[in-house]
Amino acid sequence: MPRVRNNISSAVGRGIAVDLGTATTIVYVRGEGVVLEEPSVAALDARTDRLLAVGRNAKEMIGRTPANIRTVRPLKEGVIADFGVCEKMLRYFIQQVHSNRFAKPRMVICVPSGITPVEQRAVQEVAEFAGARRPVFIIEEPMAAAIGAGVAVQEPSGSMIVDVGGGTTEVAVISLGGIVVSRSVRVAGDDFDQTISDYIRKEYSLGVGEQTTEQIKVKYTSAWPLAEEMLIQIPGRDLVTGLPKSVSINTIELREAVDEPLNEVIAGVQATLDAAPPELTADIMESGIHLAGGGSRLLGLAERLAAETAIKVNRVKNPQYVVAYGSGYSTERRAAFAGR
Repeated sequence: MPRVRNNISSAVGRGIAVDLGTATTIVYVRGEGVVLEEPSVAALDARTDRLLAVGRNAKEMIGRTPANIRTVRPLKEGVIADFGVCEKMLRYFIQQVHSNRFAKPRMVICVPSGITPVEQRAVQEVAEFAGARRPVFIIEEPMAAAIGAGVAVQEPSGSMIVDVGGGTTEVAVISLGGIVVSRSVRVAGDDFDQTISDYIRKEYSLGVGEQTTEQIKVKYTSAWPLAEEMLIQIPGRDLVTGLPKSVSINTIELREAVDEPLNEVIAGVQATLDAAPPELTADIMESGIHLAGGGSRLLGLAERLAAETAIKVNRVKNPQYVVAYGSGYSTERRAAFAGR
């Protein structure tokens, strides 16, 4: 998936759907599909707050910047933590896919199911300030994920979606086009990174960079025993001497390190199942749980969730894009109803 498709002048006047995630922002343009995927990171001049870099270029600066440059993740746990930086970042992304700066695009933007009215309004205001046409439409992430995953949300039967993102895990039971019961667990992929980093710091007195930690999570950390456990070398800085150092860590240790946040995610799924009407629970037992989101790519997560719930788990194709796809589908429907 390219970061951004070139020459997207055809986006002028078309609807845009934005999956404004804690870790990654994905933009869908009506008639084009997913055209942009960038880390939700911005780099600014520490003195003037001038925007220096956004997305992947800004992420590469994390841990490498001089004192006059600061890198910021403007979203935390699925909600806006820094309004000003988020507006600048989103404006930049819109400009990448919408070349006519005088035409304001229609926008659908995703929010966690547990968001407060104040937090929701903040998201809408950020989008408006960034150049979107009023009103900015809101869609809850679990519904967008279910639509994007191809779940028959309009059917009179229960479906469960578990969307593991960067800042939150969205769990919902859906029937007849609506969310019957949902839970927004503010634990997700970023928490896996943090617990890995904390474990290495505590057990080995080794400081590990953010990007190195993410690579460890993606390549070697699992939620379920691996067919063949490995011993890996992790580079970092010795917290005692301050000198570069490398340590050997077993993949079993890494699995144990993420066990606590994993248990919180699983508890959220179990609590949602407990709160669902018995008829819908029976439907889910038959159809299974749909697992989506970028965080769902953690090795063995589907197997762990199936073992803990005694329900089969369906791995969604392209899980990191389903929220954007579902949001994009809603822009297509709005355009069809509007006759344009």
